[in-house]
Amino acid sequence: MSRKIIYVVSDSVGETAELAVKASISQYNGEDFILKRIPYVEDTKTISEVVSLAKMNEAVIAFTLVVPEMRKFLMDEANNANVPAYDIIGPFIDLIQDKFKIQPRMQPGLVRKLDEDYFKKIEAVEFAVKYDDGRDPRGILKADIVLIGVSRTSKTPLSQYLAHKRLKVANVPIVPEVNIPEELYKVSPSKCFGLKISPEKLNEIRRERLKALGLNDQASYANVSRIKEELSFFDEVVSKIGCEVIEVTNKAVEETANIIYNKYHKRT
Repeated sequence: MSRKIIYVVSDSVGETAELAVKASISQYNGEDFILKRIPYVEDTKTISEVVSLAKMNEAVIAFTLVVPEMRKFLMDEANNANVPAYDIIGPFIDLIQDKFKIQPRMQPGLVRKLDEDYFKKIEAVEFAVKYDDGRDPRGILKADIVLIGVSRTSKTPLSQYLAHKRLKVANVPIVPEVNIPEELYKVSPSKCFGLKISPEKLNEIRRERLKALGLNDQASYANVSRIKEELSFFDEVVSKIGCEVIEVTNKAVEETANIIYNKYHKRT
């Protein structure tokens, strides 16, 4: 037989089946194989046609079909036509079901869905890094959520936490001497969340931060009067934007993130 044809049949894209086949044929160094991928197989007619082609071309079939009836139909058709067919994932699905007494979902394309979720998460994490701390105001209009707050209100860890929930988050520091990005007044207030903290708690956090950096904890950065000035300016900004304010004084990052996450999804 000059041509070695393998039909790769799947009820989804067929990437899993094709990768498995390629891993197998890589062991036959120098041999020439022709792979023909047949994706999104949802009916028995297509299966019958593939089996007929495989018989005519003296080919073999490798498949990933999760619906038991479709798997059985293909195997029966292949056996009747004397066509070699190999079920790549079916036996292992059955083994897991028998061993752990759990029911599979029998839904095609779940691997691809998991991959898409993973890449969405990576994209969101990269977004949070790129648009952290007001680095690029253009991110404000692209974000799912915009966090607003004075320094040391956990804007960055909140952005990363929410990114792992696949939300694109930009955060903007509020400093009296720095002009507020005009994008902040253009974005929908429903996407914005102001992070409010008490002067006393912020003083404590900033003093500890200065000590950790080996600096004088009496610097103006941690001065209570300065802090109150910043918080007053913060109140003006969020009032002008019209966004919701979240009290973060005694909350862990996870708690604040979950509050924001739930509020965002209720609105969308």
